[in-house]
Amino acid sequence: MKNYVITINRQFGSLGRPIARQMSEIMNIKYYDRDIVDMVAREMKKPVSVISNEEETAKTSYFNMKFPLGNGTTAMQQEIFETQRRIIATLADRENCIIVGRCSDYILRNHPRLMRIFIYAPADIRYKNCIENLHMKPETAKKMISDVDKARAAYHMHFARYLPGDLNHNDLMINSSFLGVEGTARYLVELIRQKFSISAGPS
Repeated sequence: MKNYVITINRQFGSLGRPIARQMSEIMNIKYYDRDIVDMVAREMKKPVSVISNEEETAKTSYFNMKFPLGNGTTAMQQEIFETQRRIIATLADRENCIIVGRCSDYILRNHPRLMRIFIYAPADIRYKNCIENLHMKPETAKKMISDVDKARAAYHMHFARYLPGDLNHNDLMINSSFLGVEGTARYLVELIRQKFSISAGPS
């Protein structure tokens, strides 16, 4: 039977990454996030820092959240995206997995066993998460929520031609503050198991 794949897009500060990590642990499948950037860099035979043509713009540790695959020229961005597309397609063909961001929902849109999830949370909760979970200063948290969401939206719109939170391109949208990280992860896992008729044992 064809592998199943879960793609996750998320608002910054909604804790989508730890939710994806917990889902992968519960289901005993891999999840890919920053790993894909490293794979792209290796395939293109360039350090991750060189994927961006303006390395000096990486002023803070949060630069990679704002520009996950660099902010170089249009030609370079297209080459990076095509490399990323091939890698994501290969992962989906090879194994059951969870893929976070990177337009994976768009790249795998024709996959026969795909569930596309968008994780969000109210602005005040995201602000609190940034301070308490990501240990940001208040002024940094407010700016990062705005900047990262805008960068992700622009990236997704450029390549997929729709926003990551578009109702027409998601199978499930969930407020992570309703159940918290662990509760959200377990809830999503149960839905995935029902959708793809997966037993509760190791995948």
